[in-house]
Amino acid sequence: MSIDRTTKIAPSILSADFANFGLEIQAIEAEGADWVHVDVMDNHFVPNLTFGPPAVAAFRKHVKTVMDVHLMIAPVDPSIDAYAQAGADILTAHVEAGPHIHRTLQAIRAAGMKAGVALNPGTPADSVAHVLNIADLVCVMTVNPGFGGQKFINMTEKVRKLRDMIGDRPVHIEIDGGVDPDTAPELVAAGADVLVAGSAVFRGGSVDNPAAYGANMRAIRNSIR
Repeated sequence: MSIDRTTKIAPSILSADFANFGLEIQAIEAEGADWVHVDVMDNHFVPNLTFGPPAVAAFRKHVKTVMDVHLMIAPVDPSIDAYAQAGADILTAHVEAGPHIHRTLQAIRAAGMKAGVALNPGTPADSVAHVLNIADLVCVMTVNPGFGGQKFINMTEKVRKLRDMIGDRPVHIEIDGGVDPDTAPELVAAGADVLVAGSAVFRGGSVDNPAAYGANMRAIRNSIR
């Protein structure tokens, strides 16, 4: 089974205007976003509090592409069904968030979603070696999770190792944190195919000036050509 490895841009709506989420989602998709990335944080696993299932369900009504929901919460398993019902297409859990990541990924797939596993900067690629057969995506954090707009941490070698480990399995490698036209090319060359970008996409734009979002995404795409 093969997957489309053309590079996808997944704007993180954590950087959007919180008063205009529906219009912001429509704007980024109209300007060329491939996926919409939703960062769920619990003020426990990470030091920030963002969206719960009701908010994700509200976003779903506006998402026409792929809703990529990244859970930065612990524990994960009790919330899986709620995010499935909220309409997540992909649900990503952190390998560090609990003792049974294999069971978590099984449960995500059983709930009808694609299963992602995320790695913090200090977590080695080998920690997911035994779940690649039941994962659809590996998310490599290039910042410490919790806040947008942080300084990029170079994880190119980890990406390269994961690409070798994945081989011909149909598993995406996603990058989350500090992605912009300067950092994207090396990561894509190493094997990443999904780029989460927050401030780099939303900078300078608004629902009244969505062309800036398109220009920002084109700048990232042009950097990796």
